[in-house]
Amino acid sequence: MHLRHRLTPAVFLAGLLCCAAHVRAEEPLPKAEEILDKFVEATGGKAAYQKVHNEKATGTFEFVGKGVKGTMVHYRAEPNKMYMRVELENIGAMENGTDGETAWTLSALQGPHIAQGEERAFALREAMLRAPLEWRKVYKNAETAGVVDVNGQACYKVVLTPNEGKPETQYYDKKSNLLVKMSMTVVSQMGEIPTDTTVSDYKEQSGLLSPRKSHHTVLGQEFEITISQIEYNIDMPKDRFDLPAEIKALATK
Repeated sequence: MHLRHRLTPAVFLAGLLCCAAHVRAEEPLPKAEEILDKFVEATGGKAAYQKVHNEKATGTFEFVGKGVKGTMVHYRAEPNKMYMRVELENIGAMENGTDGETAWTLSALQGPHIAQGEERAFALREAMLRAPLEWRKVYKNAETAGVVDVNGQACYKVVLTPNEGKPETQYYDKKSNLLVKMSMTVVSQMGEIPTDTTVSDYKEQSGLLSPRKSHHTVLGQEFEITISQIEYNIDMPKDRFDLPAEIKALATK
């Protein structure tokens, strides 16, 4: 037998062994629970979250490329109360919120609306003050689905399935453990709406790290929210999360 023919199988086997060694050397994916818990630590830790009982965020809202801008104020209080108001130039105000039970929206363009079913469940999840710390209360499953590139950052892709509603996908930077992107389908009075949100510019306030910029893509439209100030444990007005008169009237019909 020719020497070259005898060597070929050995060379081929050596190549397979190298491949096998490479496969064994690949880093195993961490469990989703580990990724989510590391995010809590990276943003301040459990104790810092537990010290917060309410928050107020103020900033700006802008439709990208449309020349439409406005102001935004956002309140939240434990466990899941929320109120947000956006004032847009030449359009008017848009409000949404929840008192922890009723989730609602109100605008000059669409009038009052009370959320039901999956829409309500989503609103209550979004209103959770300590959502990163207490995610296990509202999601029945979390799974690491791989590593993907998000704007040049290697990120763990985590798919969370809520107790009620459609799965949501979150992307966490492998190096910093910070959340950088979210993708989900939002149920609204306009139907099911796919949305993508990227968050950036994390800054510390009272021991907690949070993003100050978010870029949203919804039905081909893009808008940005920039947070200029966050305050924790403020003297919250007692009626801050009361239902507006228009929502109360709608509820009694």
